[in-house]
Amino acid sequence: MKTLGLIGGMSWESTAIYYRLLNEIVRERLGGLHSAKLLLWSFDFAEIAERQHAGDWAGAGALLVEAARRLEAGGAEGLVICTNTMHKLAGDVQAAISIPLIHIADATGRAVVAASVKRPALLATRFTMEQDFYKGRLADKYGLQPIVPDQAGRDMVHKVIYDELCQGIVKGESKSAYLDEVGRMLRDDRVDGVIMGCTEITMLIGQGDFDVPVFDTTRIHAEAAVDFALS
Repeated sequence: MKTLGLIGGMSWESTAIYYRLLNEIVRERLGGLHSAKLLLWSFDFAEIAERQHAGDWAGAGALLVEAARRLEAGGAEGLVICTNTMHKLAGDVQAAISIPLIHIADATGRAVVAASVKRPALLATRFTMEQDFYKGRLADKYGLQPIVPDQAGRDMVHKVIYDELCQGIVKGESKSAYLDEVGRMLRDDRVDGVIMGCTEITMLIGQGDFDVPVFDTTRIHAEAAVDFALS
């Protein structure tokens, strides 16, 4: 089994889910007392979020590159960035290390294509919904047409992520707001699936809330990471 290096803490709420899923999936596949071989670098998320909202992506990238290099030096054989948004910097991180980075958008794109979904709704941080690093990869590599909420919807989805989910707060009214937004997109935009494109969203909604396929990027990414670790 290969050792995975995790860049986490963005936020630690979803990193804890990654840790649980990676170990559960390894145990399911190998049985007995098996668990994942992991190294974890966990950021103080306030330092990252400040740079995100200030548009200081170069500063955030330097922090991720340093973490990736330290994980590689510590023995990691593959790298997992435990967040969708920070894959904006995946190219910079991959260029700085010699071990492979397991890209969350690639794992998600393969899952969406396998489900024969073409126009998935993309719920995520404002950065992921409005910039092209994620949507463009899904379109260019997998032929998908990801659809994002309108401005009011994007503002609501982003606010719930940072003001609630990243702080461990799960509210019924926020779940209702997410369900209403997806319902509107199903009706108006004719989407045929839902990508939970922020790793914290799995805390709020899931497949049981919808009649269309739902893609939990946290679990999908963890599955891909274990595929690599056991390959």
